Amino acid sequence: MPYGEALALQRALVEERVHSRAEAERTVGAPGVKNDLLLLVEHPHVLTLGVRGDGGRSHILASDETLAARRIEVFEAGRGGDITYHGPGQVVGYPIVDLKPDRCDVHRYVRDLEEVLIRTAADYGVDAGRVEGLTGVWVGRDKLAAIGVRISRWITSHGFAFNVTTDLDYFNLIVPCGIADRGVTSLERLLGRAVGWRDVEDRIAAHFCGVFDRTASSIGPVELKS
Repeated sequence: MPYGEALALQRALVEERVHSRAEAERTVGAPGVKNDLLLLVEHPHVLTLGVRGDGGRSHILASDETLAARRIEVFEAGRGGDITYHGPGQVVGYPIVDLKPDRCDVHRYVRDLEEVLIRTAADYGVDAGRVEGLTGVWVGRDKLAAIGVRISRWITSHGFAFNVTTDLDYFNLIVPCGIADRGVTSLERLLGRAVGWRDVEDRIAAHFCGVFDRTASSIGPVELKS
């Protein structure tokens, strides 16, 4: 899915979720049934900017001409964090989750996303973890998964990017997440073998339900309506 379409879809779903909550509170005086979503997508090559400082523009190492020649778009994402790269072979997750009433804690939410991906890596025998003072999921000094979120009225959007078979050379075009002294890695590189992208996607979904105390009601593609 092109990044711009995913951005528009998230915004529409967040507004729908806000409206659904408001309707439930007006009609019954309490939050209604949660219809939370986890969107799992794969993007064409794109660089996305955060909201901190210049969003990470100063951390783009390639020229505009180079980016254009390689057909790499640049988007202002409106999420937390610095610049990052998305592309083929990477599972990008966008949770649209209502954190009310019992999970209204931004720090906890980010740690929970990390936990989902740490458990996913462990399924493949990879000992991934956290680094104090930094977000994301790490193996040694290399980042396996990046996290950048947006929370509006306690409804989440944006989320995480988990490198499965990602071409890591594209990260040389930027200073990933603005951290110059650390690297990036992928599940494929760590295992030294091919990894099924869909299998990783299914495991992420299962661990997400476990960490966030949710039950999957359906799994499948989201159809965009004009």
